[in-house]
Amino acid sequence: MVRIGAHVDQDDPLAHAAARDAEVVQFFLGDPQGWKGPVIPPGADALRDSAVDVYVHAPYVVNVATANNRIRIPSRKILAAQLEAAASIGAKGLIVHGGHVGKDDDPQVGFDNWRKVFERLDQPIPVLIENTAGGDNAMARKLERIARLWDALDGFDVGFCLDTCHAHAGGEELIGVVDRVKAITGRIDLIHCNDSRDAFDSGADRHANLGKGTIDPELILAVCRAAGAPVVVETPGDGQAADIAFLREHL
Repeated sequence: MVRIGAHVDQDDPLAHAAARDAEVVQFFLGDPQGWKGPVIPPGADALRDSAVDVYVHAPYVVNVATANNRIRIPSRKILAAQLEAAASIGAKGLIVHGGHVGKDDDPQVGFDNWRKVFERLDQPIPVLIENTAGGDNAMARKLERIARLWDALDGFDVGFCLDTCHAHAGGEELIGVVDRVKAITGRIDLIHCNDSRDAFDSGADRHANLGKGTIDPELILAVCRAAGAPVVVETPGDGQAADIAFLREHL
């Protein structure tokens, strides 16, 4: 059976898991918009010893693809620190967005910068690169770019996190997307199961509870079934328990 859970606040992940009947939790280790180092949550020992699967999401500010040294260098440092901290609490993976380069930059610069990361990175747990919704010069919005990124990372053990909202808003049809992704990456390690408040190819990253947005719930279910990977809802918190119950009933 597919394990299902939610992105929750880092203050007490186990309590939030219990409130949602979640088998999986994902959370940040600190400020998602900040550059400070990771913060281990209270009760980390209990979390590590629990039956709940743990995933950590890297801060949104991380962009290892950029040509801007003032962002790329601290991004690499934070990524390494986040990996070490996530491993220390028993996380199964660290999710990080694919990032982007400037609008006038050659995207190959971004792919090359990603390769440099893995050439130097100690991976105590898998890095799961996530597809993103927006940005014309993003590394992981379109499957064509994801294919170029995976070519650049050939030879490294790189995981993939597929976000349904991001795919829809990024202009990738959900019908058959699992097969198309696996043809590129060879794997899908985690599903971020989100409806989208915005239209197809809008480029807007705004999540909605399942059935409350612009994506047919049957398409979302089909993605989850085909992927066969753990599922995390990153939907508005008040509806997460209902989203998990819906998935558990229909998957």
